[in-house]
Amino acid sequence: MERQFTKEIESLRLGEGATFHGEGILAVTKALLQSGVSYVGGYQGAPVSHLLDVMVQARDYMDELGVHVEACTSEASAAAMLGASINYPARGAVTWKSIVGTNVAADALSYLASAGVMGGTLIVLGEDYGEGGVVAQERSHAFAMKSLMWLLDPRPGLPKIVEMVERGFELSEASNTPVMMELRIRACHVRGSFKTKNNQASAVSTRAKLDGPPKEFIYDRLAHPPAIFRQEKLKSDVRLPAARKFVAEHQLNEVFPGAEGSVGIIVQGGLYNGLMLALKTLGLADPFGASRIPILALNVVYPLVPDELVQFCASKKAVLVLEEGQPEFIEQEIATVLRRVDVQAKLHGKDVMHMAGEYTAEAMVRGLSKFLGQHAPHLDLSPGAHWLAHSKSIREKAAGLLGAMPARPPTFCIGCPERPVFSAMKLVANEIGRPHVSMDVGCHAFASFEPFSQGNTLLGYGMSLASAAGVGPMSAKRPVAIMGDGGFWHNGLLSGVASNLLNHGDGVLVIMKNGYASATGTQELISSPTEEAREEALGQSAVHADRTIENTLIGLGVKWLRTVNNYRVGDMAKTYREAMTTPEKGLKVIVAEGECQLERQRRLRPQVANKLKKGERHVRVKYGVDEDTCTGDHSCIRLSGCPTLTVKDNPDPLRTDPVATVIDGCVGCGLCGENAHAAVLCPSFYRAEVVQNPSAWDRLMAKL
Repeated sequence: MERQFTKEIESLRLGEGATFHGEGILAVTKALLQSGVSYVGGYQGAPVSHLLDVMVQARDYMDELGVHVEACTSEASAAAMLGASINYPARGAVTWKSIVGTNVAADALSYLASAGVMGGTLIVLGEDYGEGGVVAQERSHAFAMKSLMWLLDPRPGLPKIVEMVERGFELSEASNTPVMMELRIRACHVRGSFKTKNNQASAVSTRAKLDGPPKEFIYDRLAHPPAIFRQEKLKSDVRLPAARKFVAEHQLNEVFPGAEGSVGIIVQGGLYNGLMLALKTLGLADPFGASRIPILALNVVYPLVPDELVQFCASKKAVLVLEEGQPEFIEQEIATVLRRVDVQAKLHGKDVMHMAGEYTAEAMVRGLSKFLGQHAPHLDLSPGAHWLAHSKSIREKAAGLLGAMPARPPTFCIGCPERPVFSAMKLVANEIGRPHVSMDVGCHAFASFEPFSQGNTLLGYGMSLASAAGVGPMSAKRPVAIMGDGGFWHNGLLSGVASNLLNHGDGVLVIMKNGYASATGTQELISSPTEEAREEALGQSAVHADRTIENTLIGLGVKWLRTVNNYRVGDMAKTYREAMTTPEKGLKVIVAEGECQLERQRRLRPQVANKLKKGERHVRVKYGVDEDTCTGDHSCIRLSGCPTLTVKDNPDPLRTDPVATVIDGCVGCGLCGENAHAAVLCPSFYRAEVVQNPSAWDRLMAKL
């Protein structure tokens, strides 16, 4: 695990009246326990990973409370857990990154929303939308509307987030409907405090177990014809009105009054902090959040409550709706509500704001200036204009000083075991030509950038081999699919390998076996090495521990299977060349084995520090470049892309080309030397051993 949550776990024990300090997503974790949750599941993925990570690390305390916690193998399996709340008064919560995770869980969520729930269910979504997003720029709103699941978007502040978690369960039970709560990355990591309550024991838990299934079998709780036809009517005729009534009675949406009563702003709760910054920049709000413009903050963005909208808009001549993304679902629904009751307030939204993309403070300053300039011309908006002009001048000045900046694409970590695999693939491609390469979600997607530029499609976690199925029959060369061990267990085994074997496909699959779901924070997998195996591999780079992936592939029917140490570039190139050129038909799988270097360094550094503190001998490997031998060709850099391999001025005044050099930060993985050997490059690399706390023998040998 990339982070330990020792302090946060202790905070989960806080009782009535204490003060919790921390991040938004950890406040959600505490709120779940205060709400009497029975079970929690999910699939790791930024920005909500900490919720699941901290609960996994706090298993002992969860056992005390009777809360069952599962780190699920996919979002679909997590969503299916919520089926426990259909027939039993058990509150359940699951979490994942949306929208991709919600898409994976779609089947289970659709059936869950149709059947309805008895115990409250809350789905905590890391809304991965905007400038910090790493997946398709889509929103959860459309899914909520499609399945009639209620969607919370809390104002980013710990007290409000905690309140919405607690109210979310109540809303779910009041309307017998699953509730989704979306948290953008800024909300997940916003810091603050709130007054805690005692954690609640659930009526159904691992300590208060069920005697058996419900005494009365209720067919209508199955999402199956003919029950689904009645369930569909219940959604709109019973559950939707019940949800709107609960939202209104408990005032989940908030109205902030302002002196300028002729205009108003309706904003998604999650955008509230950015809006306040924009209003403050315009001189229309003070540092404590008092705004001159009335605001309706929608902490529940679906369903909307028509009476609230009408009451807010009736006395205003113009209203601005701030809603990220497209289509403008909220704006369209508000327009419909207002026209039906003939409220004549002029409605603005996407006409003054951009259609797609994140609503930053700067974007809102521009949009607010257009809106208020038209409908409140008496307001002095010059502070905003000056701020925008100043920001523009700074950017222009920076551009003038820096000139055209070179492209700096994301890349692998120093010593990453996946980099040498792509170096080997690049070497082989120079001989046999470039094949179609299907990438997968994960660290290995960085190979689609320079210096490797290998990756033609990216269609979902574990989907690389499946996405190559249509290319293979039409290609003269075998298509290549890259997949991590996380993607393999998530979706790749069935969607990719099983489908390929069923259809007698002929392609190459490279599985990066680094031991963890690395891109999401190095969470453990079914094939992660044990503690004993990690200890055995301390002086090595490979995982060396587990053959679960290989045994699974053999059991499924894969005939051509090779396991290769990632860092042996020559061996990797030889194996990859064989897979691409062998006359043998069928799926060829290369398991590229090498432990995630970040996880390896996190484990090694404390142990090395402890050895040095005790005065024990330690040998550290470092690589370098002989400046006299280096020709300045830089093929090594083009083949590697390692951040610690760069250039410096040539010390020889008669030679103008800069020479390669290895800077501090090198972890001694040996890739640069391996590349030079495999590619028959210049012999300028050397391997050095740095001996710390040397023995008398070391000193004697050094003198000799």
